[in-house]
Amino acid sequence: MSFSIILPDGSKRAFEQTVTISELAYSISTSLGKAALAGRVNGQLHPVEYELSQDAEVAIITDRDEEGLNILRDSAAFVFEVAAKKAYPELRLGEHGTETDGFFVDTDKENQIKISELPELEKVVKHLIKAGEKIEAVTMSRAELQEIFRDNAFKLDLLQAEASDEITAYKLGDFIDFGFDILVSNTGKIKQFKLLSVAGAYWQGQSSNPMLQRISGTAFFKKADLEADLKRREEIKERDHRTIGRDLDLFFVDPKVGAGLPYWMPKGATIRRVVERYIIDREVADGYQHVYTPVLLNVDAYKTSGHWAHYRDDMFPPMDMGDGEMLEIRPMNCPSHIQIYKHHIRSYRELPIRIAELGMMHRYEKSGALSGLQRVREMTLNDGHTFVTLDQVQAEFSKILKLIMDVYKDFDITDYYFRLSYRDPKNTEKYFANDEMWERSQSMLKKAMDDMGLDYVEAEGEAAFYGPKLDIQTKTALGADETMSTIQLDFMLPERFNLTYIGQDGEEHRPVMMHRGIVGTMERFIAYLIEIYKGAFPTWLAPVQVEVIPVNLDAHSNYAKKVRDELNKRGFRAEADLRNEKLGYKIRESQTQKVPYTLVLGDNEMKANGVNVRRYGTEEEVAKSLDQFIQEIDQDVKSYSRKK
Repeated sequence: MSFSIILPDGSKRAFEQTVTISELAYSISTSLGKAALAGRVNGQLHPVEYELSQDAEVAIITDRDEEGLNILRDSAAFVFEVAAKKAYPELRLGEHGTETDGFFVDTDKENQIKISELPELEKVVKHLIKAGEKIEAVTMSRAELQEIFRDNAFKLDLLQAEASDEITAYKLGDFIDFGFDILVSNTGKIKQFKLLSVAGAYWQGQSSNPMLQRISGTAFFKKADLEADLKRREEIKERDHRTIGRDLDLFFVDPKVGAGLPYWMPKGATIRRVVERYIIDREVADGYQHVYTPVLLNVDAYKTSGHWAHYRDDMFPPMDMGDGEMLEIRPMNCPSHIQIYKHHIRSYRELPIRIAELGMMHRYEKSGALSGLQRVREMTLNDGHTFVTLDQVQAEFSKILKLIMDVYKDFDITDYYFRLSYRDPKNTEKYFANDEMWERSQSMLKKAMDDMGLDYVEAEGEAAFYGPKLDIQTKTALGADETMSTIQLDFMLPERFNLTYIGQDGEEHRPVMMHRGIVGTMERFIAYLIEIYKGAFPTWLAPVQVEVIPVNLDAHSNYAKKVRDELNKRGFRAEADLRNEKLGYKIRESQTQKVPYTLVLGDNEMKANGVNVRRYGTEEEVAKSLDQFIQEIDQDVKSYSRKK
């Protein structure tokens, strides 16, 4: 036997007998042998025990490779399973997997694992790591694994999904599990390990299935990387809109009365109302006609639009009205605004016609995907549709984009970029089949961006099914890339709904439809703002702008009420804290609630018709007349709290 292994640098190594990937790595250098986690053989990943016996191209995978971290975390999940079964022999294991920043293992037992138990489990894992025990890849039959997991319905379900009767499993001592790609050969290679959280997770994401416990953790090769990750997670916790929303009493979601259906508390509703009024005023000033349309629509409208064919899985089932009429709770507003356009005969003199609405929509989301305000089943979209002639497209596009950028300025959103989203021409099922339309509309968007001198990235396969779009991508406070705003060209829906306008020649012509969203849904946008501001909203957005606190309830309450009422009369959102609590407690509470201005009123303030002002985040107190303070807060609100 004689064969050659070609390494990534192009060099060759000849062998006369079978070698494992591990032996190959050691033949190159001792340090590489120790660092080897797996090998890529002719493009396919294999564990280090994999035997090489013929010509092949081989790359040794170490902690420096992208795949290395996934292998490490898969291995950490496996070792955690071993530890959990040692601690709780009755435990049933479910799914496991790696995520962007760690791993998870689903578990089930009569009394589910509590977060307080994680430190003890972590000790067991670290003992296994320190022991340097062997992790062995074994090939087993489906029948053998069914016997091992005969008392675990979850694993039996997963076995049914395995394509082959010969299944790769991994073994550590007497423990065996399957469903892993590649694991390290020895527990000692798992250097830095941390269990993080416990949460509920429906089996396979279906709310009709049993609720399991999802244990999440992470693993790194270096201590510094783990420490940096834990610090990042602390920052995420501080910014998590769900935590802040609870602490500031902004909103709640209760699965018992409807998963994915937010309840807006008075303070949260105030923030939302301010945003909605702002958006409506900006759009009306920009030439939009605001409308209200029903949340129910005949399902035929969505069949005509193509949404039924493309997004049926994301729509709730239609309601049979008993007389042949099928009503659909709307998942998008486009067909509704088309009906507004079609209600009258339109002339070229009217175009562009701009229709906008804060339109409530409903989309079917699986329970496992729901998250606070970011992933919900009911949402209100800041939606708009413009109907234009072909030669108005570029000017209207520029006008919409300028509006978006002006809005971003007012909200102090600076971290964003532009993405031109095109169709994938090979995907004939997803996209409207009209090559000429696609080429024409994509070139229109590209030209508009070039003429405006704006940088952008291009993304094939990200377009809507009916046309290309410009997506404005923002970075959330937690580092995720998210579409905030969009402008979409649409030649298809005007055709399908037979939209027309009377041209200068007296003949009917087809308009172009432009879909646009300035800030997306109210739910997701306010979640974004909560996390960006850490709950410390700028004065113009804050649910309570001023907290008025009397030094002595008997002596100063009437003056506190007078100041509060004067501020409210002038349109500011002020409250007076008249509880029978200590002054220091009330001041701390105002800071905890992140109120922009705290006014402390005592004898001096009452005599001078003044206020003692403390801004959020500072301990400095400044005495001012009430009129001076009103001028200050008025300028703060009118400038959208921009720094001078």
